[in-house]
Amino acid sequence: MEKTTAVVVIGGLAPDRRLSMILEKPDLVIAADVGLHHAIDLGLRVHAVVGDMDSVDRAVLVGAEVNGVDVIRSPRDKDLTDTELALRHAAERGATHITVVTGGGGRLDHQLGVIASLAHRDLAHCVVTAWWDTAHVNVLHGPATLEFPGRVGELVGLHAFGGDALGVTTNGLKWNVTNETFAAHSSRGVSNEFAEAVASIAIADGTLIVTRPEALENT
Repeated sequence: MEKTTAVVVIGGLAPDRRLSMILEKPDLVIAADVGLHHAIDLGLRVHAVVGDMDSVDRAVLVGAEVNGVDVIRSPRDKDLTDTELALRHAAERGATHITVVTGGGGRLDHQLGVIASLAHRDLAHCVVTAWWDTAHVNVLHGPATLEFPGRVGELVGLHAFGGDALGVTTNGLKWNVTNETFAAHSSRGVSNEFAEAVASIAIADGTLIVTRPEALENT
């Protein structure tokens, strides 16, 4: 399958402007509602804006539409958040690699909803990552393996999501595990660290969210 990259910019606090120098030029940029403002501030060329448009500035939205941006409106009363709608739209347009960009912050229920959307099984066929303020996030649906660079001493967190993560094996971390189970609703995986310049994580089954809280500072 040909690689197609998408960046999905969502609401919350404004993302760190340093991301404009880090993000590789994507094939597709989708904004979720007020994420349109953030995408423009990052210098991204937006292809579509998705959502109920209850937060985006009307003049900015009209300007985007005039410039050829697809505006896909949804009802305000709906079952899916603007973020989830934007992620689904990215997948429908053939994205194989999706990066969500957010500055974090805002309502707690929205933040939990974003995490749930990132880990949704409907996106298991995609490589899903996120920049969340200064943190980088990878979502692994087993069976999967992730190899990634970091600075010795840099923090890494492993969190099972939606159920237990089975057959977890790590290398290159301060506290490595071999074929272990990470239970859902457990904090066991927080505050691990890089012990080498490159680490790897494998999971046999389930979903694992890998976080690097200091990633932007070490990129």
